Amino acid sequence: MTEEQREQLRAAPRTVISVDAMGGDRGPSAVVSGLARSAAKNPDIRFILHGNAAVLEKLVGKRRALEGRVEIRHADEVVTMEAKPSHVMRHGQGTSMWSAIDSVRKGEAPVCVSCGNTGALMLLSIVRLRKLPGVNRPAIACLWPSRSPQGFNVMLDVGADVRADEHDLLQYALMGTSYARNGLGLERPRVGLLNVGTEENKGRAELKAAHDMIETCAAQANYDFVGFVEGGDIPSDKVDVIVTDGFTGNVALKTGEGTARLIGDLMREAFKATPLSRVAALLAYTSLRRLKKRIDPRRVNGGVFLGLNGTVVKSHGSSDATGVSAAVKLAFELAQSGFSERLAQRVATAACTEDDPKTAIARSAQ
Repeated sequence: MTEEQREQLRAAPRTVISVDAMGGDRGPSAVVSGLARSAAKNPDIRFILHGNAAVLEKLVGKRRALEGRVEIRHADEVVTMEAKPSHVMRHGQGTSMWSAIDSVRKGEAPVCVSCGNTGALMLLSIVRLRKLPGVNRPAIACLWPSRSPQGFNVMLDVGADVRADEHDLLQYALMGTSYARNGLGLERPRVGLLNVGTEENKGRAELKAAHDMIETCAAQANYDFVGFVEGGDIPSDKVDVIVTDGFTGNVALKTGEGTARLIGDLMREAFKATPLSRVAALLAYTSLRRLKKRIDPRRVNGGVFLGLNGTVVKSHGSSDATGVSAAVKLAFELAQSGFSERLAQRVATAACTEDDPKTAIARSAQ
């Protein structure tokens, strides 16, 4: 690279990511390591890092990839994983999580990333960023590895709120469709409603009502409704957006992650069982690495809070450098696409859905 190219690179606009460095089980070291990986791969990214300045300065100083790319904002306190969201809301002004969200609120960064307490992060995000007009319950959307051509399906809600009535489920369908359209490049996403069976007479009353509402809005909102889907359809190629309540979605998400880890452990044990199996493992090394990468939950790490005036990416609490880097990559891509603004334009009319679904959707089908 020539000096002229370096000057152009330094002068190029960069996307700013606000990061809560102190949240998560592994502490700021894992977070900074993840940021360094992202910075090394992407010259167009920089960070506002929130947390204990003395600790963060030492960690950042050891990473050449972060040189000149990080602004540290000191925060004295940390939101622990055990903290009650209501307590954080009343007394959390001095925490790194609060500071990271406020950077988005002030327009200093388009997106925030945190590995911290999910309940506290959601509550602070709702109160500090506010919900989009018409959104009753924000949702957390995740990308699920699938057989679809794009390689992932979108599922929501995966833990923002354990409750959801038919109107909430319709809003989830709208927000999930917008996420799939803008995040995965799907012009006309296929939407399915998670249930215990595909027959229309199965499921709770709110699911049957949501089925009819989502189906009614499909044509005007420019998505295809495939009806009820089952758990086995989540990673399939028959649907792009899976809609469910936060309780069911979170159980499914944690089950999928645990199953992926179990498969990896069992395969390692099987290939170590005999000398012959060790030889087989060597011969299949490349394919095994490809499979490991495909099912590794860390590489699709990051749930996106939908329905807020700003984008928040929730990374797993146990994220290592790989997981943090994946969450930052997702945050960067959403920021680059102007996702917050597009989602606001498409979902702002959702306030009308409770009275007239067709009117609410007409202007959101983009």
